[in-house]
Amino acid sequence: MPKTILGAARPIDFDLAGSPNASSSEMNSALCLTDNLIIGTRNSKLALIQADMVEREINKRFSPDKIKTEIKSMSTSGDENLLKPLYLLGGKAVWTKELEFNLLNGSIDLIVHSLKDVPTTLPDGCELASILLREDPRDALIIRNGLPFTSLAQLPAGSIIGTSSVRRVAQLRRRFPNLAFQDIRGNLQTRFRKLDAPDSPYTGIILAVAGLKRIGLAGRITSYLEPPDLYHAVGQGAIGIEIRTPPEIKLNETVEETVLRERAMTVRRLVQSLEDWRTALICEAERALLRRLEGGCSVPVGVHCSLADLPMPCPWAPKARLTLTGVVTSVDGLAEVRREAWLDVGGPKDAAHLGVVLANELFHDGADKILEQLNAVKKLDLENNDAANDPQAPISHPPNPSRIAALESQSRFVIAAPADASRTDIGSNQDYIVL
Repeated sequence: MPKTILGAARPIDFDLAGSPNASSSEMNSALCLTDNLIIGTRNSKLALIQADMVEREINKRFSPDKIKTEIKSMSTSGDENLLKPLYLLGGKAVWTKELEFNLLNGSIDLIVHSLKDVPTTLPDGCELASILLREDPRDALIIRNGLPFTSLAQLPAGSIIGTSSVRRVAQLRRRFPNLAFQDIRGNLQTRFRKLDAPDSPYTGIILAVAGLKRIGLAGRITSYLEPPDLYHAVGQGAIGIEIRTPPEIKLNETVEETVLRERAMTVRRLVQSLEDWRTALICEAERALLRRLEGGCSVPVGVHCSLADLPMPCPWAPKARLTLTGVVTSVDGLAEVRREAWLDVGGPKDAAHLGVVLANELFHDGADKILEQLNAVKKLDLENNDAANDPQAPISHPPNPSRIAALESQSRFVIAAPADASRTDIGSNQDYIVL
């Protein structure tokens, strides 16, 4: 596999030796809110567990007489529409836009996210203020109860694997071309019910290890999926906290504006104290890679990243070696580009630089052609979806079924539709595909 070696050339702007706990007592006495700190999240069981994790971390660091917390949950577009392809609902923002609306209007003070669901470009007025210690970022195979198989390699030809991720489908189709893949939507409990149902079409499903551990279902894991078989999603396993960006001080600002600005600054300092710097550097590199590859569009990309402290670092120039691998695979699994690069980093700017350089290397090796093909299919789907919703719109493309048949013929794989969806439902974003 090609490898790129870089040298850090930018000034250090992040104290790698620092610890959020180092100034905990000082911040405890300095930070105070006059009313509850409102933590926003989705209303799924996993999202609420993650919000509770953040709430407990805040309560451990700050005395309750200064910071009182409250969790407020809500549904998002991705939660409410389980049949329509996710990219037709607005890409990855389907998990965040309702929460961000409430963040910007002041209904909540912060949002607890699964970082892999957070777009790499946030709305104006929002910022990703903290990334917590990462859980296991790998994916896992769960075999249906009662079946004897322990790995993907053991499965009979034609076995159906349930997943809603185009990244997983593309990579696994390349490694296991004898398997079939079918969409499966819903929360974790719903997916397990679908898997274990007497009439289930699924031999197994693929899920993120982190979610299974947090929700107490790690015991169902049959095997862990690792590179080179499967590279995980950007940010997978990490929790990100999004806040309002504190506004700049204005001349002659009103008392209300001053109060709102100072509250936003307090929330930022509080949230930043929760960050794990190692996880933050790794995820900064991963997200910069994805941001560069996206170019305004959501794309499927797998990553693997590691961080190792360098021996005998200079106290005035702490550094750590960041190694990042990126993989872009065509949906049919026939084409793949993979590159690796490393950099001795002194802060988030260095980490982001590594991600951008690696993305450029992937483009150089042909990732752009893979992404262009995928985006062309997505564009047709979006146009057909718009036409279907507008009876007066002219039909500019053949109907979806014939296009799907052509794609199957060209790609030598079968696009399977879920039992409760039409065969016209095909599409993807960075993490999801309806097949």
